[in-house]
Amino acid sequence: MKISYDEECDAISITFKETTVTSQRVAEGVALEFDAEGHLAGIEILDAVRRFGTGEPLRQVLLENVGPQR
Repeated sequence: MKISYDEECDAISITFKETTVTSQRVAEGVALEFDAEGHLAGIEILDAVRRFGTGEPLRQVLLENVGPQR
């Protein structure tokens, strides 16, 4: 897993798998990225400083209830 912060667009990217992805917006400023088989490959979070209060990349990620709600 790779976590990176892009200061230019104030976005945090959490990459589980380096591949070509299709994004699905799940909330304002949050998108899930899926690989060709439909598996979660990453997460993109915009407005990171506003949401998390820092531009530093996150050191720990806790994911709860992530994914399309069925």
